[in-house]
Amino acid sequence: MKTLYEATTTAVGGRKGNVKSEDGPIDFNLSVPKSMGGDGGDGANPEQFFGAAYAACFGGAIQSVAKNEGIEINDEELSVTATIGFCKDDDGFFLEATLDCYIPGVDLETGEDLVEKAHEACPFSKATRDNITVTLNLLLDE
Repeated sequence: MKTLYEATTTAVGGRKGNVKSEDGPIDFNLSVPKSMGGDGGDGANPEQFFGAAYAACFGGAIQSVAKNEGIEINDEELSVTATIGFCKDDDGFFLEATLDCYIPGVDLETGEDLVEKAHEACPFSKATRDNITVTLNLLLDE
């Protein structure tokens, strides 16, 4: 195994604190959403960070799969929207994710194939596989 990149980020104060990356581009205050008993302040929360990271990584996986298969896609219009649910059941808290993938200019079969293969390749999908429910949706041009 060869590590290509490492990122270091520190959270101080839990969900009501601050997160900061070692190299500086991330420096955000955190707030707990009202639906989770917090003040709903204007800080970010872990689910937003996870959603942003998963969406970006999954989009990159779609680009990689498309390139490897010789399928031209519009990288500038490709989008992945991640909705991360913070859930609770009798066993405790857990996450779920929905990824809405928009790949303009591809037909249904090609789009579904790209999304499925990206789900196999994406490091975030690999990290969550068999741990959380991930729902994949392909959004088509109407």
